Amino acid sequence: MYLIDTNIFLEVLLERENKDECVSLLRRIERGEIEAFTTSFTVHSIEVIMDHFKKIKELKIFLETIKGFKGLNIYYTSIGEEISAIEEMIERLDFDDALQSYVAKKLGAKIVSFDKHFDKVKGLSRSRPEEVVKGR
Repeated sequence: MYLIDTNIFLEVLLERENKDECVSLLRRIERGEIEAFTTSFTVHSIEVIMDHFKKIKELKIFLETIKGFKGLNIYYTSIGEEISAIEEMIERLDFDDALQSYVAKKLGAKIVSFDKHFDKVKGLSRSRPEEVVKGR
């Protein structure tokens, strides 16, 4: 099982360097070939970022698209879980990364991210999208 970090979606939405690698992964999740989670916090973060870049049309398409992903589940954190995630900040993570780390550990999931901060987190495993697609 995998937890998809915010930066994986943003690579595609903002047409960044690793877009193709992320598209390959997201297509497999869309078809239900890979089971994955993302957090409601990730979705809200993307909404804020896309609004900032005035990419409202693209945001609507994104939300409509992920709604139909067969292999994607959205994990909604409670306030209690968000308080617990603050403990992850001891690992020198900002709140966003701490919340992702907390949820990945809770689900027993590997985090899929380009963020190398996760490599230092005890009890957490990180993969790049291409590694997941290749089954590593």
